[in-house]
Amino acid sequence: MTSKFVGSNSKILEKANLLKSNNLYPFFRAIEASEGSVITFDNKDQIMIGSNNYLGLTHHPHVVEASIKAIEKYGTGCTGSRFLNGNLSIHEELEEKLANYLGHEAALCFSTGMQTNLGALSAICGPRDCMIFDSENHASLIDASRLALGATFKYKHNDMESLEEQLAANVNRFKNVVIVADGVFSMTGKILKLDKVIELADKYGAIVYVDDAHGIGVMGEKGRGTMNHFGVTEKVDFNMGTFSKSFASIGGVLSGTKESIDYVKHTARSFMFSASMPPSAVATVGACVDVIMSDDTIHPRLWKNVEFIRNGFKEIGFYTYESETPIIPVFIGDDLKAMQVTKFLGDMGVFATPVLAPAVPQGEALIRTSYMASHSIEELTKVLEVFKMAKKEFDIPGIHH
Repeated sequence: MTSKFVGSNSKILEKANLLKSNNLYPFFRAIEASEGSVITFDNKDQIMIGSNNYLGLTHHPHVVEASIKAIEKYGTGCTGSRFLNGNLSIHEELEEKLANYLGHEAALCFSTGMQTNLGALSAICGPRDCMIFDSENHASLIDASRLALGATFKYKHNDMESLEEQLAANVNRFKNVVIVADGVFSMTGKILKLDKVIELADKYGAIVYVDDAHGIGVMGEKGRGTMNHFGVTEKVDFNMGTFSKSFASIGGVLSGTKESIDYVKHTARSFMFSASMPPSAVATVGACVDVIMSDDTIHPRLWKNVEFIRNGFKEIGFYTYESETPIIPVFIGDDLKAMQVTKFLGDMGVFATPVLAPAVPQGEALIRTSYMASHSIEELTKVLEVFKMAKKEFDIPGIHH
């Protein structure tokens, strides 16, 4: 039966059905089991290189145990918002722990990373304010700009000259100007030139908001984020992070001065009108921070793996966007080819994810690979062997056109 709605919007479904019928549909693959860096899909084991589990903590015994204990003590959910009946002592303990870890005065936990951006930016940017966005900001930031009452302007990706032009043009027209950018860009793995952003923010009196979803847990000393990596923590007004990557769970955190976090706490609608993070998730994040602080081998292992795979890709002749992080995109070019390569990798025991237009410009399809501290060198060697075969099989260009 055709729905009235879909009838007039059927192009997307036609495309999805065509891909399914050709066994090339690369989305919603149902993972049957996962253990560390290996997952089971279609009854076959595959090495996972499509996950944001950078520190490999989703199966860490201390983390799993903390999560189970929290359920035993508090039950499975909070059945209400933090504002009213869903505020547990462990929420507040986690916020204190995260503020200390990140190096800011205060922190506030949201139920998801997306809600953190939606709530925080719409609270911060009022009708007389404006935001200046990096052109490659994450989708959640773009949606936040639609919710915020102020205007949004864009500057060219990681281009400080372009940012300065936007600042100069707008700083006298608005009450507050907020520079908003990803700390680590999720598709290319490139790092924001945060030191330069801070210099410009100081010069023009702008507020700085960093979405460090892919930087927190990874960048800087003990994973304290992109702001720590550049030594500018106290200069970043708002730092946002997620728990669905390095912190093995779900949720988000906003950190900054006590006063500004207090303001967001009383005005962000996605915080006030959402049920709070479940106890198991809160305990998981706290346990991840404990593991990060006590285990000095995690980050060296992660960066050793990243270097190994990056050098391997270079040797084979792939273009990887000069990535400097555990996110290493492999340029493919054509959308269809990217899906064929994804299927080929899967058949050979490697789970990777394609990124297609409109997430990237037409003709710039890529395979987004990402690496964990828990990958073994044997696994990564196999990944490189399979990619080498794929390059030959599909004639993947070695340069980005």
